[in-house]
Amino acid sequence: MKSDDRIATTIESMVVAGALAGAAALVWRDGEVVQVTTAGWRDVEAGLPVERDTLFRIASMTKPVTSTAALMLYEEGRFALDDPISRWAPEFSQMRVLRSPNGPLDQTDPAERPITFGDLLTHRSGLTYGAFHTGPISKAYEEALGGDVDTYVEPDDWIARLAALPLIDQPGSGFHYGHSTDLLGLLLGRIEDVSLGDLLERRIFDPLGMKDTGFSVPRQKRERQAGLYGFDEAGRLVRRLTATGNATLPERPEDMKFEGGGGGLWSTLDDYLAFARIFTGAGAVDGVRLLRPETLTLMTSNHLTESQRGNATLLSAGHGFGLGVAVVLDPGKADPVLCGGGIGSVGWPGAWGGWWQADPGDNSVFIFLAHNMVELSQFARGIGFGVFDAILRFQSLASGLRR
Repeated sequence: MKSDDRIATTIESMVVAGALAGAAALVWRDGEVVQVTTAGWRDVEAGLPVERDTLFRIASMTKPVTSTAALMLYEEGRFALDDPISRWAPEFSQMRVLRSPNGPLDQTDPAERPITFGDLLTHRSGLTYGAFHTGPISKAYEEALGGDVDTYVEPDDWIARLAALPLIDQPGSGFHYGHSTDLLGLLLGRIEDVSLGDLLERRIFDPLGMKDTGFSVPRQKRERQAGLYGFDEAGRLVRRLTATGNATLPERPEDMKFEGGGGGLWSTLDDYLAFARIFTGAGAVDGVRLLRPETLTLMTSNHLTESQRGNATLLSAGHGFGLGVAVVLDPGKADPVLCGGGIGSVGWPGAWGGWWQADPGDNSVFIFLAHNMVELSQFARGIGFGVFDAILRFQSLASGLRR
């Protein structure tokens, strides 16, 4: 394994500056890990360092995993991309659409067509996250669904409550990031008649040897969990009990039924590497095939129109969006904080400091894991941006690292 002290020095400098409690980063290229860097603390108070097998909440890095599981069922003919989801969720048969995303909840029009599985995979369903809005829909989402990751609302009730809320846009009209992948994961559970966690374990985690990835951390592994660190109102690093927006509980109860396919997984560097390598291996890793090459091509091709790309606030000018992943279309305009690399590279970061990219062009995978629990109101005041600086520096240095 090669070593690049610049990567270690960069991340350690961010820890010393108080921008991060700790982080772990990995560079894989041409079939081998060429760099692993760990810095800082998984538990600052106890003096426990971040290590290669430290467990992090990966937030929306969960979405590509759930999307892959969906495409595995798609390959088996369980659904088509243009199938209405009402086939499996009749609760969504008669949807209404807000006339204004932040307008009154009773000012709606009928949906012009049903939501499809393809809409969920491309975030064109008209679903959203409540925190992205200032109007009544924000409180309605919170009251109906509870936390975005940990919620006591059980899957069938969650689906019914979500369906009772109006959409913020007509299905298929625009890219609106939100609960589409959570709903997709619960629908996969209905199709297979299992929990999403069981489905992912059987279809993805066990075949790829991802022994440390799941919606909860078993008691015997909790010593390896990274603490949830964020910032106080003065910008000083502090430990938190919960993730941002009260998305999580201090400890997920063992009997909690809801499993968020949009942001609920814990994972490690090596586990996520095992998954991310499907994007450099035409859908297979070390002889274990998850997706056919043609399905992976479908997944990693842009599905948004030029207008939809231009109006998608989370995508840079150099990115498109495939089925569950961002896709680099123009490396010169692609923001590496989303994912960098050459044309055809893919990724999708997590809101709490996790990031990755897979570049089939040069057969590489980069992964960065940290906990950066920053509220949207703090970002607005310039607090918590250090993690993005660390990711940018890591991505730049990793791009020049060879075997």
